[in-house]
Amino acid sequence: MTDLSGKTALVTGSVQGIGLAIAEALAGAGARIAVHGLAGDAQIEEVCHHLRDKGAPQAEFFDGDLRDADRIEGLMKAVAAWGGADILVNNAGIQYTAPLAEMPRAKWDAILAVNLSAAFHTMQAALPGMAERGYGRVINIASVHGLVASKDKAPYVAAKFGLVGLSRVAALEYAAAGDKAKGGVTVNCICPGWTETAIIEPQIEARARLHGGDRDLGVAELLAEKQPSLRTSDPAEIGALALWLCAPVAHNVTGTAIPIDGGWTAQ
Repeated sequence: MTDLSGKTALVTGSVQGIGLAIAEALAGAGARIAVHGLAGDAQIEEVCHHLRDKGAPQAEFFDGDLRDADRIEGLMKAVAAWGGADILVNNAGIQYTAPLAEMPRAKWDAILAVNLSAAFHTMQAALPGMAERGYGRVINIASVHGLVASKDKAPYVAAKFGLVGLSRVAALEYAAAGDKAKGGVTVNCICPGWTETAIIEPQIEARARLHGGDRDLGVAELLAEKQPSLRTSDPAEIGALALWLCAPVAHNVTGTAIPIDGGWTAQ
């Protein structure tokens, strides 16, 4: 099993969904967790307590608006003062769908800021310290939409394709840092397809209504359009892959974009 004792992980958007599942997996391996996301005080306290119960020796919340480069700089300085991120998971993201011709400019700006530019800023702050220590992991949660496109998602697809490219550049620049014993510094993307999170629930409910409220039929219809397995992924499955990527044995896995998509991108 991967032992992350003594390591600190910053997981953006870790108060729910895929981000929380990744934080749980890392906590279970003994990592300290820097929690981040949009939540009220009660939810923040609940998440931090939950992650400590999962095995994190420490779990503390760090604030930072990912639309604002100055706020991101403050976030990264606060994490650095806490010990610095040995593991950086850029998971936070936002979405808005509309035809390209009708996409509001403000939505384009916000989606590019949160889904792409924020990862640049966090990586720029964290990677030099990782290289100095000889161990570091950047795991960027992209999407199948970092590998293939869909209609009505111009800013999201542009950001996710950009995130894959950015990750490959960083992987090349830091590929020789560290050594096999320490684990080196790697940068990878995970590209989930349909995953059981709150963000897809409205789409499932809309399809279910077409089948008299049958949720299973709604899921099947939704997935039939894209995901050949006809099965959604559980966030914990994304967490398990993220944890494996953090292991020293993964020292030569870098610059990849790994789909968890039931065959979506194999078509």
